Amino acid sequence: MKIRGRFAPTPSGPLHLGNAWSALLAWLQVRQAGGEMLLRIEDIDGPRSRQAYIESIPEDLRWLGLDWDEGPDLGGPYSPYRQSERLARYEELLHVLKAKGLVYPCYCSRAELAAIASAPHGLAAEGPAYPGICRTLSEPERATRAERKTPSWRFVMPAEPVAFEDLAMGPQSFPAGYGGDFIVKRADGIYAYQLAVVADDADMAVTHVLRGSDLLDSTPRQLALFDALGLPAPRYAHVPLLYGPDGQRLAKRHGSASIGAMRQSGISPETIVGWLGYLAGCLPKPEPAKPRDLLPYFRLDAVPPGPIRLEPAMLDRLGIR
Repeated sequence: MKIRGRFAPTPSGPLHLGNAWSALLAWLQVRQAGGEMLLRIEDIDGPRSRQAYIESIPEDLRWLGLDWDEGPDLGGPYSPYRQSERLARYEELLHVLKAKGLVYPCYCSRAELAAIASAPHGLAAEGPAYPGICRTLSEPERATRAERKTPSWRFVMPAEPVAFEDLAMGPQSFPAGYGGDFIVKRADGIYAYQLAVVADDADMAVTHVLRGSDLLDSTPRQLALFDALGLPAPRYAHVPLLYGPDGQRLAKRHGSASIGAMRQSGISPETIVGWLGYLAGCLPKPEPAKPRDLLPYFRLDAVPPGPIRLEPAMLDRLGIR
């Protein structure tokens, strides 16, 4: 079976060095195996997405030397490649989950959830675990609450543990119900990331997903959805995030870490790729390189296992402040 991977940026901000790091490693994983790469724009959250970033992100990826075989600009057999154009598919799968009794309406507000002092803390990326308040409501209770509030829809996490082999981090195991029941469609009508990404990866025949370790916590939820919908799940590899010398995630604190800002400052794409290749263990020292130069040397087991803190000298070389 041919390997298929993807870039799936969210156009709520410019492409930054941390995005480029994950994109480069995903590209290397797929191209080294002779596989196919696709670009998908994850603009499911319309209010946060910006047309300027929808246009600039592909430009920045190409400037770095990364390419893809399918995407919004190229088309392909699994079009459309923008989530905002795939809403009917998400609604279809939500109906499947409703028919199976695997989702339920939730009438809780954010303020109500925040006020529950005993709510356990779970997923770092997804917020505190939901304590299941609305799961056991009777039909009359639901009808009464529906008069006051449009519900979101929550997926019932299975009562079995979830385990998988991460291609970068090794064996992973999560307890039953990890993170609690989660939203698949928000009260404002926006489909949640978890449902959209599962639908897209399955429909687009994605076999390998390489992404940042901040999304590791989402994997049990996505695997549970794949299983509930009878869809094939990809293999996952979660790679470490990049941090500044101050210990903060690079994208959060350093505005000049965007690829666009580095382009404007006169930094060459080969300089950026060379530094990233060095961090990934492809090069013995930082030196200018194109992505294809790194293909013979890429190994997932050479990528450092933990968070990567960038030294001031590297930030200075890349013009990041």
